[in-house]
Amino acid sequence: MVVQAYILIQTDVGKAAEVATAIAQVKGVTLAEDVTGPYDVIVRAEARNVDELGKLVVSKVQSLDGITRTLTCPVVHI
Repeated sequence: MVVQAYILIQTDVGKAAEVATAIAQVKGVTLAEDVTGPYDVIVRAEARNVDELGKLVVSKVQSLDGITRTLTCPVVHI
């Protein structure tokens, strides 16, 4: 089973493209794009389970320079 999530990211002013490029290199990230709107970068990530997904977000994504806030939205298939 694979757990997926979208991570909505706010960045420091002018850092969206740089953050998206850095996040795209993180293992487990399948998509990272800088966008306009209330969030600056949208990321799609996947992991083998919820615990690994949480570790990915906290230790690999949130620790990147230029990120000010994240919102993780797990994908749920009903």
